[in-house]
Amino acid sequence: MRDHTTKLTLLKALADGEFHSGEALGELIGVSRAAISKHIKGIQDWGLDIYRVQGKGYKLAQPLNMLDDSKLKAPGVDSSLELIPIISSTNQHLLDKGDSLESGSVCIAEYQAAGRGRRGREWVSPFGANLYLSMYWRLDAGMAAAMGLSLVVGVAIVEALEEMGVEGVKLKWPNDLYHNDKKLAGILVELSGQSGGAANIVIGMGLNLSMDPSTSGIGQPWTSLKEVCEGQVPDRNELAQALINAWYKALDEYELKGMTDFVGRWNRLDNFLGRSVRLIIGPREIEGTVKGINEQGAVLLETENGIEAYIGGEISLRKAD
Repeated sequence: MRDHTTKLTLLKALADGEFHSGEALGELIGVSRAAISKHIKGIQDWGLDIYRVQGKGYKLAQPLNMLDDSKLKAPGVDSSLELIPIISSTNQHLLDKGDSLESGSVCIAEYQAAGRGRRGREWVSPFGANLYLSMYWRLDAGMAAAMGLSLVVGVAIVEALEEMGVEGVKLKWPNDLYHNDKKLAGILVELSGQSGGAANIVIGMGLNLSMDPSTSGIGQPWTSLKEVCEGQVPDRNELAQALINAWYKALDEYELKGMTDFVGRWNRLDNFLGRSVRLIIGPREIEGTVKGINEQGAVLLETENGIEAYIGGEISLRKAD
């Protein structure tokens, strides 16, 4: 793994959004102004907007609320948490460690070089603009019991946001968070294990916080918490703490009771409840009205044949209107 200490030290100095001269930054790190310029270019490759004004120095276009290891490991947060600022993928990092991890272990990052969503899609992950968080969970009930995990975690995320005063966030079956019909976050559940044994689950989340509206490479309408909260974005460390604790609580509850208590909570938050949609399963398209989910985590559609349940990893839900 490459050492990014120098660049991260530079960013901490620039995080206040004020001008800092190349000379002062060089003295801070112990390198020349020419070396500072080179490091700044490397930081810009992470998706950060830094500009230079003659006679003033370097400045971030927007102040940066960086993640802080000491705050993330505050009382009430499990100690098995790794903050790895620059990573290929938080999910992949935990998957590579396998079942050597303690259940509930967390990996969180500032930037993902190879973030991914469902079906191998790229997840655009600029530095410090979003929240990239993954958790390992050992599910003793086995692989079959993992069916509803993305739904459970989705409910936990929205409810945690509501407790922080964020209103209007909804769920899209089976693994997205929406606000005003725009994607706010995605959940990716990956698992391994053998039939009859415990399942090793890695649950990842990418939550848009303050990503620049001009960010390219996203193939659908999207929004960020900054837009949802009209500029008042929660502190990233406090938000990460709240989400981690909410996941612990929800996953414990799921292991004890299954989906029973989550069906009503999901249906309250369903972005498409009562709306006409097209359900796409491979080459098939099914039109119907969303009637929520059932206790197996399947989406319920009212079609010309009545109410039918659909479930599976290759299903996507799209508005018919």
